[in-house]
Amino acid sequence: MRAWRFLLVLCLAACSPAPSFKGTDISRASWGGDFNLVSQTGAPASLALARGKVAALFFGYTHCPDICAPTLSKLAQAQAKLGADRFAIFFVTVDPQHDTPAQLQRFLQRFNAEIVGVTGSADGVRAVAAAYKAAVQPGKAGTIDHAGGVYLIDKQGKPRVYIAQAALDDALSHDAGLLLKE
Repeated sequence: MRAWRFLLVLCLAACSPAPSFKGTDISRASWGGDFNLVSQTGAPASLALARGKVAALFFGYTHCPDICAPTLSKLAQAQAKLGADRFAIFFVTVDPQHDTPAQLQRFLQRFNAEIVGVTGSADGVRAVAAAYKAAVQPGKAGTIDHAGGVYLIDKQGKPRVYIAQAALDDALSHDAGLLLKE
């Protein structure tokens, strides 16, 4: 009789509906993954640092004229609401030639001391951006065109949600909260 109950619970869990994310559900994506680069303190940086937490992964650069500062502010607000012990933020530079660990540290202090700035070799950063299918290309007048969206990574390190920049206000805390409940 107990085996029957166990199987029933297992079937119900498997049949439970997927979370209702406001962002784009990328749970079935076979891309993404961990990385091994350097943080703004010079220490190793990887998603493994956030295992057991929900993580936000954002690609940008410190001299970005319009996208990065507002996005980092929204991420810092979400982290204050959800708790740094439960919600980690990774800011991966797309301009590693200029965004040294010291530059990242100065820039990120404006937002939140808990944000992990990530840099490395140009090839290493390019590989992480490619792994997440993050669009990055040279822009006009020394800028870098990049998407302003945020990837949410679940507690096991799997990419689960992509939130476009325009939807961050509405979706960020909601979708991260759903992942925290899992």
